[in-house]
Amino acid sequence: MRIGRFGRSWRTVFVPVYTCRQSRAVGQEHTSMITETESHYIGGGFRVAHSAARIPVINPATEEPFASVVDGDAADIDAAVRAADAAAERWAATAPAERAEHLRRLADAYEARVDEIAELVTRQNGTPISLSRAMQQQVPLNYRYFASLAESMVEEEPLKTSVGDAILQRQPVGVVGAITPWNGPQPLLAWKIGPALAAGCTAVIKPAPETSLDAFLFAEIAADAGIPAGVLNVVTGGRETGSALVEHPLVRKVAFTGSTVAGKAIAAACGQDLKRVTLELGGKSAAILLEDVDLDAFKPFVASACSPNTGQICRSLTRVLAPRSRYDEVVDAVSAAMSEIPMGDPTDPGNLFGPLVSERQRDRVESYLELGRQEGAKAVIGGGRPSALPRGFYVEPTVFRDVTNDMRIARDEIFGPVLVVIPYEDEEEAIAIANDSEYGLGGGVFSPDRERATAVARRVVTGTIGVNSASFPMEAPFGGVKNSGMGRELGPSSLDPYLELKTIFRS
Repeated sequence: MRIGRFGRSWRTVFVPVYTCRQSRAVGQEHTSMITETESHYIGGGFRVAHSAARIPVINPATEEPFASVVDGDAADIDAAVRAADAAAERWAATAPAERAEHLRRLADAYEARVDEIAELVTRQNGTPISLSRAMQQQVPLNYRYFASLAESMVEEEPLKTSVGDAILQRQPVGVVGAITPWNGPQPLLAWKIGPALAAGCTAVIKPAPETSLDAFLFAEIAADAGIPAGVLNVVTGGRETGSALVEHPLVRKVAFTGSTVAGKAIAAACGQDLKRVTLELGGKSAAILLEDVDLDAFKPFVASACSPNTGQICRSLTRVLAPRSRYDEVVDAVSAAMSEIPMGDPTDPGNLFGPLVSERQRDRVESYLELGRQEGAKAVIGGGRPSALPRGFYVEPTVFRDVTNDMRIARDEIFGPVLVVIPYEDEEEAIAIANDSEYGLGGGVFSPDRERATAVARRVVTGTIGVNSASFPMEAPFGGVKNSGMGRELGPSSLDPYLELKTIFRS
């Protein structure tokens, strides 16, 4: 247990984390529990919160609360934003190369504690530990990538105009509000904090209440890496906490990943003050299997692309579009692949499906299982709770057949291990079905004919789409269209939303 420089409030937050690291292996019980946290991370240290309200943290595999975090109020947000604002001018004046070095030290400090973070994330949201570790291992790579972007950033460049010369200046926008989801808290935080710090912005982080403990651990990692006081701040809480952050007048940029409903509310609030905003929201993406698809080659994508993280990833390809001539064959292949995915205790590295994040999420998914049956679809596998897992927020992997694209199970984002298989007659109809959605985040086209699949992919209205691939490299932009969001993260343009352009004309 490390009591360290932050004193009692820091220890209160971190007892379960460090007990976990020193006294148990993955899957064993904690020897110590906490019932209360009392702090936020503000201005370089842990500060006792103004709010007395608390939110329980529940282990979705056991249904038992094991900690609580502060439900921050407007006063907590104000203190954090003012700390970020006080540090903004100093951080903006730091040379890009120096900011890059800070990001590399942050990557190094994070890398040293990947397993610790992975175990904590799994305990909070039920992500299978093998996936949780893989996700955390990507985070240092992200920070190093953003460090390289900082080094290549041109703060000023000359321009020639028709009336004389000019200077184009790039300046950080100021304080950023970063609001992250529970399903991939640290990677999705890196996508926001990496470019913000590289551009010279300071930030206030508002994590999801389900995954707030790892945000405190990240704050300590940032302090250990030498990130200056006030540059990064963490305030925990629920919806009202997030609203206070979005609406604070000193916040000039909001970066949000989450539901479409929440994203629209954030966009409306930012519009009131003309704040910059990037939104990565929901999805109902299609996997288009062309008539010549090799089903043996496609089957591994059922776990990695169609239902990753127990279906709790927004870019999941949850609509499988199958040629009618091979419909039964595709249904059988997809059902077999889903049935073979091991489900159970998320701390067991052998399991690739775990519980859903919360009882509310399980109730939502179960309501769609019933709705699908009412709409006339048939559950080939699954459709309920697994009898072998009576404790925990588990739902059986489910595949529906006889689905049409007008059914709610084909249109709404369910966010669970539920796939629908929709038949089509020809490529034109497949493209039309894929595009007949309010969403446009991900997608995939599968065929041994790479060029033919690429031609189809070009016509799908979405922000990202793979051809025989489920990867999305950090060097390429990621984001959605329509109700899947606005703006892009990752890639060389990811710094742009965090920079203002200023033109200096000279005669």
